[in-house]
Amino acid sequence: MKHNIQIFKELGQQLASPQWMEERFGEAIERQYRENSWFTPEFCRYALAAIAKMLAPAALDTYLARYREVAPAEDPRKRVAVISAGNIPLAAFHDFFCILVSGNDYQGKLSSQDKRLLPVLAQALTEIDPRFGERISFVDKIADFDAVIATGSNNSARYFSYYFDKYPHILRKNRNSVALLDGSETEEELRLLADDIYLYFGLGCRSISKLFVPKGYDFVPFLHILTQESQPVALHNQFNNNLDYQKAVHLMNQIPYMDAGTFLLVENKQYASPIGMVYYEYYDDIRQVKHRLLDDAEQLQCIVGHPAEPFGSAQNPSLLQYPDGIDTLSWLFSI
Repeated sequence: MKHNIQIFKELGQQLASPQWMEERFGEAIERQYRENSWFTPEFCRYALAAIAKMLAPAALDTYLARYREVAPAEDPRKRVAVISAGNIPLAAFHDFFCILVSGNDYQGKLSSQDKRLLPVLAQALTEIDPRFGERISFVDKIADFDAVIATGSNNSARYFSYYFDKYPHILRKNRNSVALLDGSETEEELRLLADDIYLYFGLGCRSISKLFVPKGYDFVPFLHILTQESQPVALHNQFNNNLDYQKAVHLMNQIPYMDAGTFLLVENKQYASPIGMVYYEYYDDIRQVKHRLLDDAEQLQCIVGHPAEPFGSAQNPSLLQYPDGIDTLSWLFSI
């Protein structure tokens, strides 16, 4: 495992160079955007920069220390098939990393919405150590695998369960993320919360789709900040079409909303909000909210706020913040 970590360290050092990143990924980013306009060049570059942070030497040393005692002496070399989501750029990276670091082989069926960037990353990894070339494959249909990781909707998870029940598997469903506010947030924290909301157009499972706020909360400062910070999405045609549709629906049905320019804030008890909207809910006692979130843990991916993960961290997870809270690396060691 130590050798595999070292190879990713070298990859991270390359990714940390804006010039290298542009030379390596510039064409793939533009092509990906032409094929899927939700993956804007800005958000693709943000995803790559987030991966560079994950692969920083100190972060990888911390990760290695966590598993040094349980890692096998030799690479297992089992073939793990991955069916990836395509909601945000490079959504497949974490599984890609875990499988290769654990010493297994990666067989990836990428989403048609997110198929350009990870192969470029894989090629860069192979150039650092050519042995990775034999351990990475991208396929249209998975076959001849020993275990499977599949990410999709709640509906697709039922099909995944039927087809892959006889294999060791991790099957992921829909998840949402929320923010806990208590009214003491600084202007900088609210700016970071705006990032947690608008990055990737709010399409990620770590995108904040719901706010819990105390009764009497003054939304005006946050609405002003969200309007300013979310300008990168303001000129996106598809996003604005969704936003206009939601405005029309809420006006026709006389449902109140607050307009932050690029997002609507609507009072609603659900976690999952449509594109261009953020739900909010008032509370009397934050302890009751925390109990509710514990009860609904299987629906949630990330919680930011006081006290929880820091504002601004939702779209910058560490390697140890696993999707669905399942320790993927420990699972890979166990199969």
